[in-house]
Amino acid sequence: MDRQNVASGTEWESAVGYSRAVRVGRVVEVSGTTATDDDGNIVGETDPYAQTKQALSNVEMALEAAGASVEDVVRTRLFVTDIDDWEAIGRAHGEVFGDVRPATSMVQVERLIDPEMVVEVEAVARLAEE
Repeated sequence: MDRQNVASGTEWESAVGYSRAVRVGRVVEVSGTTATDDDGNIVGETDPYAQTKQALSNVEMALEAAGASVEDVVRTRLFVTDIDDWEAIGRAHGEVFGDVRPATSMVQVERLIDPEMVVEVEAVARLAEE
């Protein structure tokens, strides 16, 4: 089966040895994605809603590069540094996935790789039969 690796161009991908997304057949897995812009700067400082919107935008770009869209997403995972922010994070998630309604988890973690990051998002998409 063919494999397509999608890179976002961040320095971490080559240093750590991972891809932003990987497509194998009809499945696209998107790595943990944070709220960084094209220059690697964190968007939204410590604002959980703004960070979630940016992270989801980055997820969407990775999906599109792999030939998928948010409509194909069947699973998301949200890693958050403060579960009390669930409403803001959930609102941002709902604005993107409201009609898609993928299976999802929101889990509090002690911290992310940068202390200013408050959310990280993973996604799994499954494309329709070709």
